[in-house]
Order: sequence, then C-alpha cells, then structure tokens
Amino acid sequence: MFGIQARLTFLFVVIVTVVLGISGSYAQYTLAHELEVNNQRLRDGVLTRLQTSLPSALWDLDKTKVDNIVAAEMLPPELMAIRVYDTSVGLFSGKRRNPDGTVGNAAANDDVPGSPVVADLAYRETDQGGRPVIVGRVVVNFSRDQIDARLAAEIRRKVGEALLLDLILVVALALSLRIVFDPLKRLRDGLFELATRGSDEVEELPEKRRDELGDVIRGFNAIQRRVKAIILRTREAEDEARRAAQETAQALHDLRQAQESLLQAERLASLGSLVAGVAHEINTPVGIALTSASVLKEATEDIHAAVTAGAVRKSEILKYIETAGESARLIMNNAYRAAHLIHSFKQIAVDQVSEARRRFELREYIGEVVSSLQPRLKKTRLAVSIDCPADVMLDSYPGALAQVITNLTLNCVDHAFLPDQEGNIDISVRPDGDWVELAVADNGRGIPPDLIDKVFDPFVTTRRGQGGTGLGLNIVYNLIVKQFAGTISVSSVEGAGASFVLRMPRVTPGDGPGADGALHG
Repeated sequence: MFGIQARLTFLFVVIVTVVLGISGSYAQYTLAHELEVNNQRLRDGVLTRLQTSLPSALWDLDKTKVDNIVAAEMLPPELMAIRVYDTSVGLFSGKRRNPDGTVGNAAANDDVPGSPVVADLAYRETDQGGRPVIVGRVVVNFSRDQIDARLAAEIRRKVGEALLLDLILVVALALSLRIVFDPLKRLRDGLFELATRGSDEVEELPEKRRDELGDVIRGFNAIQRRVKAIILRTREAEDEARRAAQETAQALHDLRQAQESLLQAERLASLGSLVAGVAHEINTPVGIALTSASVLKEATEDIHAAVTAGAVRKSEILKYIETAGESARLIMNNAYRAAHLIHSFKQIAVDQVSEARRRFELREYIGEVVSSLQPRLKKTRLAVSIDCPADVMLDSYPGALAQVITNLTLNCVDHAFLPDQEGNIDISVRPDGDWVELAVADNGRGIPPDLIDKVFDPFVTTRRGQGGTGLGLNIVYNLIVKQFAGTISVSSVEGAGASFVLRMPRVTPGDGPGADGALHG
C-alpha cells in the first residue's frame, strides 16, 4: 500500500503529465495542420508552374527547355519525381530523386515512391471547337517523409520534455515533502509504540518544534498521559466485566436449559392432546362395531336355534340375511374408520417421537396429519382444504413437519376464529424445482399490526391465561430454519385472515438416504 507521500507525488506527476500531454497534443495537431497546408500549397504551386511553363516547350518539342524546367522544380525535397509525357511519343522528359538525395533521369517504368499527381498540359492555342489543345501530361510524385519526420521529431521532443519535467517534479516533491512527513513518521512510530507496548510507562516525544507539527506532538503527549489513566480504569472495569460475564454465561446456560425443557414440554403436550383426541375419536366406531357384532351374534343364535328345531321359515332366513348384511356393513365401515385413525395416529406419533429421517409423499402425509387433528377440528365449524400435487416426494423429517403443520393449523383454530365461527383453513403446496413452498392460510380475523413482527418470538401470545404458552410459532420457526434449512414468512390484513408461507428444500441438508441428490416428483 502506497503512503501519502508516494500518492501525492504520483498525483502531481499524473496531473503534470496530463497537462503536458494535452498541450503537446494540441501543438502536434497545429503543427500537423500547418505542414499539411504548406505541403498542399507546394503541390498547387508546382503543378501551376508546370502547367504554365511546360505546354509551350512541349509544343515546340524543346527537350532542353523541358529538362531545365523539370530540374528546377525538383529542388524541394518533397518532390520524388516529375515525368512529362507527350501525346505522341510517350515519355518526353523525366527526373527522379535517388535514395542518396541526388536528382537523375527517370524512365517510364520506374517504381517511384510517393503519391503521384497527374495533370494535363494544355497549349494556349485552341482547336476548331475553341478548346485548348492538350499537348501532353505531367506526373508528379510527392513524398510525405518530410512531414512524418518533422512530426516524429516533435513527438520525441515533447516526450523528452515531459519526462524531464516529471523527474524534476519528483525530486522537488521528495525534498520538500520530507519537511512534513519526517515528523509525521516519528509521530506514527510513537502511536504504534503506544498501541503495542505492554507497560504503562509513558515515553513522550520531544516538544522542541514551534510550528503546527509541534502542536500536534504536544497534543499527542497529552493523549498518552490521558490514555494511561484510561487504561487503569479500563483494567478495573475489565475485571468487573469478567466476573459479570461469568455470571451471565451461567444464567444463559440455565435459561437455555429451561427453554429446551419448555419446548419439549410443549411438543409432548401436543402429542398428549393428540392421543386423547384420537382415543376419544376411536371410541365411537369401536362402540358401533361392537354393538353391530352383538346384534349379529344374537341374530345368529336365533337362526341357529330355529334350524336346530327344524322349524325355520323363509322369512326368518331373509330377516337374518338382512340383519347380517347390515351388521357386517356397520362393522366393516367402523372398523375401517378406526383402522384409518389408528394408522394415521401411529405414523404421526412414531414420527414425532423418533424424529427419524425418511422419504415420504407430501400430499398423503399432510392428509394423515389433518386426519389426526379431526378430534379437535370436529368440535369447530372450520373446514380444512388441502391443495397439493401428487407425487411430491420429500427426503426429510416427517415428525418435525407434522409438528409444523399441527402447530400452524391449531394456531388458526385457537387465534383466527371465535368459538362457533365458520371459516376456512387452506393448506396449499407449490413445487419450485428443488424446493417446496407450503402455505397455511385462513380467512379469520388476522394478526394485529403491533404483533405481526413478533409472532415468531417465544412466549408471545394473545391467549395468556387461557392456555396459550406463546411457543407454538416459535417451535415452527426453529424447525423450519434450523432443521429444514428453509424460510418462513407471515402476512396478514387485520379482519381478512393471515397466511404463513414456508420454503424448504425437497432434500433436507445433512446425512440421510437421499441427501446427496435431489428428488423429483
């Protein structure tokens, strides 16, 4: 990293170089324009003189005169060759400039450098049509070497001037800035020593200077003395803070243990509520099945007695068949209902207790979770709808997901609606590549604006004293963010319901049967 002195020197050099570059570019442009104008004036003058003097000599076929005229015009170094052609005999006279600068005769097929300019030679007499008589033409080769050499020499001179001026500027700045930066270096060394030394001894800098830097040094010494006093007070405060930190760490440890206990108790309480509800719900179909089996048993004994007595009638057999069929239907329907409840409860309960990871189909699993909540939902006037595409497979933790869906659904039941109020709870799923978006929305009374930013904080509830702990949504947030590596957001309009949107990967990061690859479904 460059120091301030180097950066200032570099900045001044750049500014001077840029100014010289702009000035030199303008001077170069002016010189180039001037040389081009002079070159064009030379061309026009040579062609004008040749077109004036050559036609009469060429008309008289006076080769000596033509040679003299051409030789005279070859004096400027910009002319590389002049060739005069007669209309009848071809090349009449020609001169060219040799590589050594001398002028010699030119042939018609000579390869002459430079750009050629061709002009007709018209005699002053006219033909019968009143037009001048063309007696020949002249070809003049002009060279730009002089212009290019002049411009190149000017560029070299400007570059040399810029480099020399930059060198002078660097030397001047190096000498002049030392007046300022040498004291600053001593002050810097003093600051480093103050910051890094282990002792409290104050080694003050000399205060001999009587200029602005001397004032800075005296201020630095005053700061050193002040710092020593602050260090002493800081060490005392550090000792006190260290003791307070140890006490705080112990209190935080105790608080986290208490929080973990509360969270575990909340999850077990939810499972206990589920057990009680399912047990109550199973009681009805089991009772109906038992009653139907008792009726079937009694009817079977009656028909058996009639058959044994040999006095069975057709009407009795038909009545028994009707009773048996109805009893069998009731037994089958209620047994299936009880089996479905037991299966759903068994899977949900095992998942919540074991916290094992496995692959599962999302729509079917959401249906099982909602079925396990029916004992609680049937006491309300709320309708739960599930909108989820088929074959959406997840490799994740179904028990944690069941806890999330349960908490969000029961949160709607407890907070979004009044008792006996009709309403809807919509659970929708939208696959998004390797991610899944799950939304739980209701059309209840919504979340108050002053609570919308606090709903995921622990112990925040609107039913304190009525059974609400304020941990349900905090558990949801921790599970989605920490266990599923996803996100959760909430939106609500008071009086128009609330919506919780969860985004989580199909394959939860971490060890598992499908953790190394994505699932598609």
